[in-house]
Amino acid sequence: MSIDRETFENASEDELGELSAPERVLGFLVAHDDRAFEAREIASRTDLDDGAVSTALSRLKDRGLVEHKATYWAVTDDKGRLDEVGGYERATRAFNERLGTEDRDAWREHAPEEPHPNADDEP
Repeated sequence: MSIDRETFENASEDELGELSAPERVLGFLVAHDDRAFEAREIASRTDLDDGAVSTALSRLKDRGLVEHKATYWAVTDDKGRLDEVGGYERATRAFNERLGTEDRDAWREHAPEEPHPNADDEP
């Protein structure tokens, strides 16, 4: 993955390391901004352990980047708040480079109306 020169010059070595758990969780939620997820599903879909996801979600909530209701978590709808976060931009860039940019309209056109029945099953 490449980065722009400004990021290279201004970021610390730690910031240039692999995406942190909060960045991965936030990137996942941003990519699925039309849905809310339980923490265990976020863990499963981001290949992180439950504890790391729980901690990440708490930190992201404290920063006003995610919302929590009952057992569900969703990314904030405050786009201005998200734009202020460097990790959001970095996570989005990493996902776009790895997976390509999303055509949301095409995705939504083919998305099922209801979640898969197994989505609610306990592990």
